Amino acid sequence: MTERRNSPGDAGLAPTAAPRDAVAHARAALGTHLLDDATRTAPAGIAAVTHRGRVLALTSFGEPRRDGAPTRRDTVFRIASMSKSFLAATALSLRDEGLLDLHAPAAALVPQLAAARFAGSTARVTLDALLSNRSGLPEDNPWGDDHLGDAWEHLSTLIAGGLRLSATPGTEYQYSNIGQSLVGRAIEAVTGRPVEEVVRERMLAPLGLTATRWSAAEYLPGADLAAGFRTFDEGASFAAEPYVGSGALACIGSLFSTVDDVAAWMHFLGSAFDDRPTAPEILSAASRREMQTARTMIPTAGAVFADRDGDLDGAGYGYGLVVEHDRRFGRIVQHAGGLPGFSSHMRWHPPTGIGAVVFGNSDAFRAGRIAAAVLRDVLGRVDAPSAVVQPWPETVHAATRLDELLRAGRPLTDAGDLLARNVLTDVPAGVRAQRLQQALAEVGPVRPDAAPFAARIVTASDAAALRWTVPCERGALVCDVRLVGLAAPVVQAVAVAAAGPDGRKPRDEPPSAADHHAVALR
Repeated sequence: MTERRNSPGDAGLAPTAAPRDAVAHARAALGTHLLDDATRTAPAGIAAVTHRGRVLALTSFGEPRRDGAPTRRDTVFRIASMSKSFLAATALSLRDEGLLDLHAPAAALVPQLAAARFAGSTARVTLDALLSNRSGLPEDNPWGDDHLGDAWEHLSTLIAGGLRLSATPGTEYQYSNIGQSLVGRAIEAVTGRPVEEVVRERMLAPLGLTATRWSAAEYLPGADLAAGFRTFDEGASFAAEPYVGSGALACIGSLFSTVDDVAAWMHFLGSAFDDRPTAPEILSAASRREMQTARTMIPTAGAVFADRDGDLDGAGYGYGLVVEHDRRFGRIVQHAGGLPGFSSHMRWHPPTGIGAVVFGNSDAFRAGRIAAAVLRDVLGRVDAPSAVVQPWPETVHAATRLDELLRAGRPLTDAGDLLARNVLTDVPAGVRAQRLQQALAEVGPVRPDAAPFAARIVTASDAAALRWTVPCERGALVCDVRLVGLAAPVVQAVAVAAAGPDGRKPRDEPPSAADHHAVALR
């Protein structure tokens, strides 16, 4: 397969190779965004830029216990709600084996849910809805933090008394720690074992994530564990914060880890979009892609994305992960973690495998803001593609033939065998010819010395579409073709327009992430 970027400022970034000057770019981004103003709200922290499981560069600061010892690369921080991605992956592995049905009523495995009510009526809640935070259970972050260490007997009594839903199940995003913890109870019901042991057996151990554990007590004496702290005056003073306990809610927020383990975890998940996903025997690539596909819309104007400065087209919750659609870089997957005394964040860009991990030992530390800024900075420095698209051979064949007709001044009907019936009626031949002449009047006659077709490809929104240019005396034409996905695909739409100032898209067409898709030709 031949890779083509087909964009200005090509940085030579192939989807499986590290970008040029990757380490220098990573260091520059960390140096830009981890200044004193960003770090003063935590006694210690660490930030890393990663690529396909490998740490490219990292910056650490402070003393994790305020005892004179500096933060190290292997310092262990609590990652809190980042634990939810491990829970979700474990649930999907059991689903794949036929042990869990995500779409059956969850009360079949967690009987306490039978008492859940919405508007006075019994509510049907599924594991799918619980995992994707659309169960109808209201947001419960402060409460969940305080009850992380509760015994299941206590929590079970509360749930059996009847959970109150604040929205119809399956309709709205509400971040529910109780809800996700009930997935853990379902896992225990079908395995007969503590959910933490199941996660360790199915995910942590086979992936070699030996520094990722459920409680501080699991680490050997002398391990470099960061202590937790709180500040209420923007870092002018700190008070020690004991570890929140690991009880019935542990499966949704109790894990501790290191930047290297999280880098490996991000690669395991993100590689599901590669031609050769890593470790398919642990969890199928298809299931990992499910985790990283939005199922519940999250309003981007809310507090969750307050630091994003309008750079998102949309966002949603998948299974244990947040999925963003960045206006420039496309799909970015992430999850934050926060408990009294700790703040953490991981995020990655599946098309390139570049990620960012940030930990701090204070809940006032803005790990998410820093990670988002660092990752976006690195992606911009390497001119990262927003996706890598491999068009169907039929798409390329149709576009090549239509390009030949256009440059030869021949009518579209000469390619009638490629066209769906609607193409010649949606825009009548006379109208199409008139529009082409108007475009040529603006950009001049077609030049006879055009580069080969492959060199003129601009982008492809997906495998069924292709955009390319035709050079003219005073500019260029931008051509688009879209096929319909039949067994034998045919062209359903053709468009030709004068290129705008950038020579790559029609004038006044708004920018989109698809402008930066890389096209991979067979």
